[in-house]
Amino acid sequence: FLHPPSLLHSPPTVPSTLTMRTALSKRSLFTLTAAIFQVHYRATAALSSRKMSDLLPLDTLAAHANSYASANGIQVERRRSDDPESSYFECAPVSLLPNAYPKEALATAQNVAQDFNELVDRVSRDSEFLQKTLGGGVSATDPYTAKILQLYKQVYVNGSEKSPAAQADRLGIHRSDYMLHSPAEGEAYELKQVELNTIAASFAGLSSQIFKLHRYLTSRFKNEIDEFMETNRKIVTASTDAPLGVPENPSMQRIPQAISVVYDRYVQKFVKDGDASNVIVLFVVQDGETNTVDQRMLEFRLFEDHNIPVVRMSLTKAHSEIVLGDDGALMLGDKEIAAIYYRAGYAPTDYPDGDDGIEWEARLKLERSRAAKCPSLGYHLAGTKKVQQELARPGVLERFFPASEEKDKLEALRSCFAGLYSMGEDATEEDIQAAKAVLNGEHGKFVLKPQREGGGYNFYGDKLAEKIRENTSQSEDGNLQLGEKLAEYILMQRL
Repeated sequence: FLHPPSLLHSPPTVPSTLTMRTALSKRSLFTLTAAIFQVHYRATAALSSRKMSDLLPLDTLAAHANSYASANGIQVERRRSDDPESSYFECAPVSLLPNAYPKEALATAQNVAQDFNELVDRVSRDSEFLQKTLGGGVSATDPYTAKILQLYKQVYVNGSEKSPAAQADRLGIHRSDYMLHSPAEGEAYELKQVELNTIAASFAGLSSQIFKLHRYLTSRFKNEIDEFMETNRKIVTASTDAPLGVPENPSMQRIPQAISVVYDRYVQKFVKDGDASNVIVLFVVQDGETNTVDQRMLEFRLFEDHNIPVVRMSLTKAHSEIVLGDDGALMLGDKEIAAIYYRAGYAPTDYPDGDDGIEWEARLKLERSRAAKCPSLGYHLAGTKKVQQELARPGVLERFFPASEEKDKLEALRSCFAGLYSMGEDATEEDIQAAKAVLNGEHGKFVLKPQREGGGYNFYGDKLAEKIRENTSQSEDGNLQLGEKLAEYILMQRL
């Protein structure tokens, strides 16, 4: 989703938009577990009278999957514990077989993707909304989000309307994560959004190979797995239509194409005579990155399809090696940077020098340039959990889609929202009731999520209940009071 530059200071409007829709859509490495798809568990339970080893040729499937993955780059890089400077590659953990998915739910996700893209862009331009939502309790308890918000205001709100950053393009490569949710046992599945990732959305490269792996396995071993797959399909959908098979994933065509658009726009606007021989794209990556194969697939495809070279660099190195000119040009030696694609910078650990350290200085330098940003600071903030929760409140979406002809967009977006509850100073009675439910033994129905990307920070089950209990108290009139430390979290319905 590419948006040309326009003012952030004015109320959200509908500027001219260039939109690209991207469908992002040994046995231990290949598992059939509920961690990947809960409906696989149901399919297994439905066939529990027989051993899984009798039902599926697991060893054979795993051997073929392992070999296919190795031959087709479905791998992650690992650092050697005895020598961190050297590394090796191993197959990435994937689901051994594909999971049945209702075609209506897939169509919904594809159709609403453009609406979510527009929502992100409009939110990113509404500085008043972002300050109100992420200032206060969130910023007070989460220095990382506070820093992103501070830089956003410095560059786009308090900066000149004619600054290089204000004139730069913004590119969104977003990954919206969904789950199929059944309100009650036996009821039809609904599509519910877990989160919308606006920075460093990964696995487009690997997933473009996974569908080929699944196509191979389901075709090569059709007779051996047919009973399991049919049971899985019946549990997921009541449709009697013939299965369509594993759909193609075009992410490795669409995403490089999107980057090439902002690259070409930059060359047209800023490069004399259109000579792009010294113009590059910068991938901001982590030191010690392990998901290099996924990133390299995108890098190589960008050069193969569009002849665009990529340079990979951490924020730490960018501080000393990249120079920002008075005209807003970013120079790496004699190379000019047309676009910045972040695969790092989404967590405090990517800024090891501290709150005012060199990595934050590098992030500010990159943002102030005329190079296209993927994402801009505004897009980054629009993807936070707190913004997601606030957008789910009644009446808030109308702020960004006020036109009567956009009513269908509102309904489509709202249908994807799960239950989301504030744990901050803006908590409503509905939010308080959700916290009370956690304390009254219903903690299995919720998950507590901080303003973080990358996973691994959530609270579930007993740990969720303990976290809420430690940070709440009863007022004299018996009302539940939320502690300040909960402000950086949102409580979400567990799907």
